Amino acid sequence: MSKIKLADINTTAPKKLDKDKTKALTEQIRAELDELQNLLYAEHKHAILIVLQGMDASGKDGAIRSVMSTMNPEGVNVKAFKVPTEQEQDHDFLWRVHQHAPPKGMIMVFNRSHYEEVLVQRVHKWVNDKVIMKRMSAINDFERLLTAHGNTTILKFYLHISAEEQAERLQERTTNPKKMWKYNKGDLIEAKFWKKYRKAYEDIFEHCNEVPWIIVPADDNWYKEYVVAKTLKDTLLGLKMKYPELKD
Repeated sequence: MSKIKLADINTTAPKKLDKDKTKALTEQIRAELDELQNLLYAEHKHAILIVLQGMDASGKDGAIRSVMSTMNPEGVNVKAFKVPTEQEQDHDFLWRVHQHAPPKGMIMVFNRSHYEEVLVQRVHKWVNDKVIMKRMSAINDFERLLTAHGNTTILKFYLHISAEEQAERLQERTTNPKKMWKYNKGDLIEAKFWKKYRKAYEDIFEHCNEVPWIIVPADDNWYKEYVVAKTLKDTLLGLKMKYPELKD
């Protein structure tokens, strides 16, 4: 595939798209996802892994809350990968991830993921590029394992926001009482590494693309939610699932 340059990709919704109509369509898709998730759970042949990556304040939590809101909680799990614990650091970097891979019948959402190990540590130069490339190769093997032998379909979304939108959202966390709980002064520090993070992401898109990345313009939450919801719906429909019949 051709090299992805994030600077060349718009972070806002297409101008021709009507916001109200798109939001109504998303609502319709959410209703369909309820039935499709139930079918996935009942048939028990496939699993879905959704990987959500993006800069701080790109809207990962909002996407999860919006898209998964109509589904049965018994069939959806969410795992947020934060700074590794001491126990996790004592194992290989994929150890803490693999144990959360979805079983058949389930949808698993990774809020951040195994890709953090080739992002943060690279940007801050905690490991060298040789180690990073080995990790990318291991990630490809890991995703290949899940898709080839675990009946798992992986959807990888990069929520693409502008630096201006990020700054506005981070600032809102200092003034909006409903969002103050999200405030982390470390986010402001990480925002200073914007260009380095973008470069690291572009290298990920180039070297870890056997499962293709979906770049989602995320400045407009209503459009971001539509893209993620529609992609999930289309993926589930593509599995051609059927409810199990009665057994004798």
